[in-house]
Amino acid sequence: MSNVYEERATMIAAVELQSFVPFGREHCKNHPNAVNLQLRQLQPASDLWSSDGAAGLVGSLQEVTLQERERECWLLSKGSSADSDEVEYEEELYAAGNMVIWSRGSTSQASHVYKAFTVDSPVQQALWCNFGIPQKNKDVCIVQSSCVNVHSSTGKDFISPLPFQVSKLWPTKFGLLLEPTPFIFSMLHPLDEIAPLVCRPTGLFEAARVQYVSDSTMKIIFSSCEPSIVMTYDTVQGVHSVWALRKVTPEEQSTVLKCTEQVATPQGLLPPSFLTTHLRNVSRMDSPGSPFHCHAMQNQNRMTSSPGLHSRTHSPSISSMAALSRSHSPGMAAPSFQVAARFNMSYHSSSPRGHSFLHSPNSTASESVLVPEMEPIGPDLCIEQLWSETASSHKSVCQASKVFITSDLCENKYLCFLDIDAMLVLEANGSLVLYTGVTRVSKVFVPGLLSPPFSLSNNIAQLSTPMESVSTPAKLLSVCLYGVLLSNPRGSTKHHETSWLDDYTFQQSVPYIQALRDPVSRRVTLELSNGTMLRITIPEIATSELVRKCLQAVRFILPKETAMKVLVKWYNIYNAPGGPSAHLEWNLFVTCFMTLMGYNTERLGWTRNLHFEVPLSPVIAPKKARQSDTGSDEDWDYMRCSDYHRQVVFRHVCGAVSLDSADSSGCGEPLASTPALRLDPSAPLFPHLPALFYVLHLLYEELKLDELQRSGGRLLVGLLQQLARDLQLEEYIDLYWRDYPSFITTFKESCIIDHGKTQMEQMLRPSFLRAEPTCVFSWFSGCLRGDVVAPFPYLPGICERTKLLVLSYALYIVGDDNATSVDVSKYLAKLSAGGMKSDAPNESLAEKLVVWLTSAGFTLKDLESVPFGVALPIRDAIYQCREHPCSDWSEEVCLLIGRQDLTKQAHKVTLAKGKPVSVSAPATTEADEEEDGMTDLNQDLIGLIWSQDLRVQEARRLLQSSRPVRVSVVHLPEVSDHEYIEEKENKLLQLCQRTMALPVGRGLFTLFSYHPVPTEPLPVPKLNLTGRAPPQNTMVDLNSGNIDVPPNMTSWSSFHNGVAAGLKIAPASQVDSAWIAYNKPKSPELANEYAGFLMALGLNGHLTKLATLNIHDYLTKGHEMTSIGLLLGVSAAKLSTMDMSITRLLSIHIPALLPPTSTELDVPHNVQVAAVVGIGLVYQGTGHRHNAEVLLAEIGRPPGPEMEYCTDRESYSLAAGLALGMVCLGHGSNLIGMTDLNVPEQLYQYMVGGHRRTHAGINREKHKSPSYQIKEGDTINVDVTCPGATLALAMIYLKTNNRSIADWLKAPDTMFLLDFIKPEFLLLRTLARCIIMWDEILPNSEWVSSNVPQIIQENIGNPVVSEDLNMETLAQAHDYITAGACMAVGFRFAGSANSDAFDCLYKFARGFMQSLTSANATVTGHYNLQTCLSMVLLAVSMVMAGSGNLKVLQLCRFLHKRTSGEMNYGFHMAHHMALGLLFLGGGRYTLSTTNSAIAALLCALYPHFPAHSTDNRYHLQALRHLGVLAAEPRLLVPVDVDTLKPCYALLDITYKETQWYEETTVELMAPTMLPELQLLKKIKVKGPRYWELSIDLSKGTQHLQSILSKDGVLYVKLRAGQLPYKDDPRGWKSLLAPNVNNRNSEVRTFKAVQALEETEMCETFALWQMRLVLELCESRALQQRLRDGPLGRGLLLSSEFLPVMKNSADGTLDGWLSGDHVLTAYMSGQPLTEDMLSNMLACFLVYHSIPCHKKMFSTHLEGSTSFPELLLKFSQLGIPVRALLRLGPLILGTALFRTGQQAC
Repeated sequence: MSNVYEERATMIAAVELQSFVPFGREHCKNHPNAVNLQLRQLQPASDLWSSDGAAGLVGSLQEVTLQERERECWLLSKGSSADSDEVEYEEELYAAGNMVIWSRGSTSQASHVYKAFTVDSPVQQALWCNFGIPQKNKDVCIVQSSCVNVHSSTGKDFISPLPFQVSKLWPTKFGLLLEPTPFIFSMLHPLDEIAPLVCRPTGLFEAARVQYVSDSTMKIIFSSCEPSIVMTYDTVQGVHSVWALRKVTPEEQSTVLKCTEQVATPQGLLPPSFLTTHLRNVSRMDSPGSPFHCHAMQNQNRMTSSPGLHSRTHSPSISSMAALSRSHSPGMAAPSFQVAARFNMSYHSSSPRGHSFLHSPNSTASESVLVPEMEPIGPDLCIEQLWSETASSHKSVCQASKVFITSDLCENKYLCFLDIDAMLVLEANGSLVLYTGVTRVSKVFVPGLLSPPFSLSNNIAQLSTPMESVSTPAKLLSVCLYGVLLSNPRGSTKHHETSWLDDYTFQQSVPYIQALRDPVSRRVTLELSNGTMLRITIPEIATSELVRKCLQAVRFILPKETAMKVLVKWYNIYNAPGGPSAHLEWNLFVTCFMTLMGYNTERLGWTRNLHFEVPLSPVIAPKKARQSDTGSDEDWDYMRCSDYHRQVVFRHVCGAVSLDSADSSGCGEPLASTPALRLDPSAPLFPHLPALFYVLHLLYEELKLDELQRSGGRLLVGLLQQLARDLQLEEYIDLYWRDYPSFITTFKESCIIDHGKTQMEQMLRPSFLRAEPTCVFSWFSGCLRGDVVAPFPYLPGICERTKLLVLSYALYIVGDDNATSVDVSKYLAKLSAGGMKSDAPNESLAEKLVVWLTSAGFTLKDLESVPFGVALPIRDAIYQCREHPCSDWSEEVCLLIGRQDLTKQAHKVTLAKGKPVSVSAPATTEADEEEDGMTDLNQDLIGLIWSQDLRVQEARRLLQSSRPVRVSVVHLPEVSDHEYIEEKENKLLQLCQRTMALPVGRGLFTLFSYHPVPTEPLPVPKLNLTGRAPPQNTMVDLNSGNIDVPPNMTSWSSFHNGVAAGLKIAPASQVDSAWIAYNKPKSPELANEYAGFLMALGLNGHLTKLATLNIHDYLTKGHEMTSIGLLLGVSAAKLSTMDMSITRLLSIHIPALLPPTSTELDVPHNVQVAAVVGIGLVYQGTGHRHNAEVLLAEIGRPPGPEMEYCTDRESYSLAAGLALGMVCLGHGSNLIGMTDLNVPEQLYQYMVGGHRRTHAGINREKHKSPSYQIKEGDTINVDVTCPGATLALAMIYLKTNNRSIADWLKAPDTMFLLDFIKPEFLLLRTLARCIIMWDEILPNSEWVSSNVPQIIQENIGNPVVSEDLNMETLAQAHDYITAGACMAVGFRFAGSANSDAFDCLYKFARGFMQSLTSANATVTGHYNLQTCLSMVLLAVSMVMAGSGNLKVLQLCRFLHKRTSGEMNYGFHMAHHMALGLLFLGGGRYTLSTTNSAIAALLCALYPHFPAHSTDNRYHLQALRHLGVLAAEPRLLVPVDVDTLKPCYALLDITYKETQWYEETTVELMAPTMLPELQLLKKIKVKGPRYWELSIDLSKGTQHLQSILSKDGVLYVKLRAGQLPYKDDPRGWKSLLAPNVNNRNSEVRTFKAVQALEETEMCETFALWQMRLVLELCESRALQQRLRDGPLGRGLLLSSEFLPVMKNSADGTLDGWLSGDHVLTAYMSGQPLTEDMLSNMLACFLVYHSIPCHKKMFSTHLEGSTSFPELLLKFSQLGIPVRALLRLGPLILGTALFRTGQQAC
């Protein structure tokens, strides 16, 4: 009967037949071409496109039409959507003329244009390439004659010029291979240089040396990305070779780059000057290196492995260039990219044999010419030879026309139309045949197409040609080069040339298949003889997931040859024309495979009834004839030769035999006498029956672990029980019956396997098939009970769920730390080598488990499909990790434990900007909203921080400068109209002083709140200096000419307005040089604004992107403001970098830094001041000796003889002092290399006065001649030098607590000395002294008062004062010293919101306000009091920076309204700077107290504000903005990860222990401003509303800093049943119910109890889950480990419901046990009838862990006479004690059992 199973011709049906036309061809008809060029010039490009959505024109079009196109070509490839890997489609890349169309489409979706490209010249080739980056999106490479255009999917375009003609480009894993003749180059990226390719050939007589590829006969015919291989063809030898392509190693690179001797040129052939001239121009930029062999011509070997091939010296087509390459060193004569053009006259000789035009390396020196040594380009890629055709093999007639990689059904890979593990072959007789590997599967039937009615047997492509398997270091490859690859064995290589069909005189009326092309996945295009094309789909091997898994298991266990035959047989049956539908697939599979195992499925009852549509012949007839009205003799012959006919004949002979049936019931039930069913031992799978049964059983156990696949397990158990019966594996039958008691009892038939010697030898019984069945639930139960468990069998790649869960239990339940790494073999059998990767040790088993599960690819979606009882330990571990996660876990781990907040935190996401709608803001028009420059603040966030009032709206109202001010002047009767107009304009002039000062504060208020759009200019609010007079609301303007307005009054205010607008831009914004230049205004009136904008870009770090050329253009314009803004901006952007280019830029503007002989430059004074401060910024904290020396001298720079350096000397001296302080910031006495400068002594002299020292610097010549106007003599002008020197000392000794220096700065304590110092200098001295003694600053009024000298304290407020004392001097000194001390408190506690510091400073601020209105104000002077008040207000704003404190806001608002009297421009600037600091960055930023921040604040808050808008005498106004450098983001904003909206969350902030306080934890409600990070130890998100999250700062602050820099977004996740604080402030509305998931799970388990009580349980799956849950809760070891852990808690499932569930199940089963039951008969091994095998018996056995009856019978339980003996036997069987208590009375009898129980 063996002929039943032999192979015969079969046929399958192709599906989804569609007519195919390249989509790009149709689309090109609508493409604008040369006909439309004139139209294009008249219309915009956007109007030229049709509605199909084509892309824009890339280049200009040349005159080419579709009708005259030279050629067209297209590629098809497989693509998948970015959203889901499951959605697959086809991509087409179509090229014709100058156009390339990239389209996408699938069988379910029409094709559409994805991208369209038009280039300048005809497209030679279009292809996809990834350039070595593993990504789904591909880059398009368009090859033209002179360049390669690369268009990336991200929108980047590159043009790589080609220095030579390229015949073809090949995509590889690493980039492109370029194939000019005779060399091969590689390009790894469009911006990289083209590099030569090197090869490492392998040969018998040839060392494995590296050499350049320069063989003109070697031609690439195929390249592959995965695996990375290249196939070449030798056009002379006719030999194919396979090479592995890889990156070149450093050793190989150095080998080929070694340079040797000279280049020789013969006389007469080429002038020496020709070669020398061209090779001298070789440079690194245009040299491809030397793409040539390194070996000489004499006695060289072939690159292939064949030793018998002749020498390449006699190759007919050796080129002159190759000869050149062999005659000199590759390094010396590396030709340039123009090498082809320069030497093309000698590329190919006219004779058949090319001759060298150079002499050999033995040329004499007189004939050679020296060439300068050039640097060659190193190679990037190397090809290593894997295989080559040997000399003994049949040489190829021509090169392979199709090369591809395919794999067969058994996953063997072949280098040979990529398909479903198969390839489609068009044979020479016109038949379409499917092969898998080299095994023929079947013909493919295409509806509507016929094969030719004749055949040419001698032309059929043979696949039995020599095959060679070569083992290489890279991979094992089988190479197939004939038959399939040669499209026509007779030699024609193109399908449109003369073919064998032309030999016939008749015409074929029906079109036939002429060629195949464009394979994508399972789809292929057929080219028909009539020129049309069809697209067909080759069917899958299976659509059912269950059948797929069964086929995988079969393929895993069978020998490769057998598996191949079986899979081919199944494929033909399943995909036969007119075959069964998908829902019958399992029935067909069972019938097919049982037949192949030897079963007669027609006689077996349950297989006979599978489905009446399935053919039931022994081997299903795989071919169904086409229906036809008239029959034929061929039809009758086909039926006579069918398998069905032969089987019927066989049965007629053998089927009458009647044999007694064996005892087939696993439970011993005798069956009725029926004719015996026997297995056919000649069946192909008969010998492998036990092995197949075992792998299918393991697959069944795998399916039990997946809720979604459990229905497949029920289907599979029918097949398994039949195999188990026939193999007489009773314990397996018992296991299946326990799982499906009512289902298994319906099966009664068994088939006889003759156990004769011959058949037993045929049947291979594997060693791993044990009599005791493996049950995965029992294995889990053993782990939970603490038993020693045997390794569980596992099929690699098939039973992945089993592997994961078994190792999870081993790790978490057994507690083996190494279960997932080194001890895998203890728990899993048959594990593949090197299966698991070892993980880093974790703190707990729960953490180790979730990390390992994640590494194995386990997700929450997988967990949902794991049965509840099995998954409970994993859920418990997840719950533990969810409570206390690690901050450094990967995104996948966070997703598994349900902490999406941690996952989201890993992404670089900034807080979404809210709509510009104020929260409960006063009604304003939309135009008003847009013009004040403050619309970009996040309103959602502001509404959370300040939810009770409208303070932000009030601050915004105070700082807006874009609307006219209200000019309210009472028109008195005696005042004329003209005078009244003047009065209104004078009033407006006063108000304008305030308006012009507002932008400084607004810049701080809106700091870093805006992300600009790259295509739009930055909106700058208008500075409105007009007014409206009530009641008529008439316009008041300063340009009427009625009053005198200072010239250039608005120049600096416009500058500040530009800075304020620029400071809105966040540092993380996308800003480039083009956008900066794009914002340059056309109107010269706005030049000052743009200057401020440039400075702001420097302060937020974006000016580094400005091109150097643009900087040069701005500075050469000579605009003073632009120079100031640019110099300060680039310096701030390059803070502390010592950047040399910026240093040179600044030095040009500082005469002291120029050489003595340099030309005097006319640099404006303010630009010099800005440049000096810029030096301080660029060299901040570096202690640079030269700059420090120059700046020290510049503090006391005397006025020049020609009135140079005479105006505003104070600001220059101050700038030099500030710059010196910044250069030596915080160095104190450790000024390395500056001891000879005596820096502190010199600064002290500048501070107190004395004789001027001689200058030792390079500029001493400039200071010899004294000024002719200013007579200072030899003494130092302290009024000029004191401020700069004082602040320089303060910054150099900042925070050093150097008391000796601090004592220099003490205020004088005698009246005599007090008269010699300006009161405002006392403020600077006090401030400087205090910040030097940083640690002694205390936030209380007593400390502030302690800074006032005793003489002042004693006499202030004393009514009786000595006549020797000047009360005005004392009062002014007292106020200024107090203000200085308050400033020091502000610096010390900046950004801390310290309540003591605030109370202290607020008290002094109120005191100064009262002094202003008191009678004693005249003693000190209103100006002095106002100055002190302004400084104290700034100090309190520094402390409360970013907090929006209401009391400070009230002070600022009060001072905002005061516009008369002494209230000038400078005071307004100070008050509104204080307001801006109070709401710094809209409440998101605060101030830092680092040394750099203190230096920036000293520059910005210098306590001498300008008297009017153009005043820069004492301090450059632009420096007021440097305070931005002290701002840092410290606002922590909780964002709900589900809603992505800011929310409230409780935080625990833990402070480190310091000398002032112990470690302290405070509770804050976020959003909140954090203290400085170096003070903190830990931040924790508290429960109970949100999941806890800890950030440990003891390990470093980088993680928290990155969070704060991204808008401070901290993602938090709301616990189930809780409401946000905003919706439920007191927590009264939150649900108290447990987690919904847990409740659902318990309900699901409860249903099992309910079904048990109603005795309706037809399968025991749910009962198994309940048992596992109970055993988990009773696991003492696990419970103890959890209680001893850091959390000190029990299991996740600790509900009171569990005891109720257990008692209910126990009661139901005990009630069933109390009756006269079959349990005794079962345990004694008696045969059971069908009625006795009830569902409740199976439930009892499963629930109480009773083993198989055979094992019970073998232990002789009935012979037990005492309870202890019974207890011992039960323990040996592994039966729990609770089962013993129920079975004991049945075995011993009730009375004996109770007696034994009492004795125990």
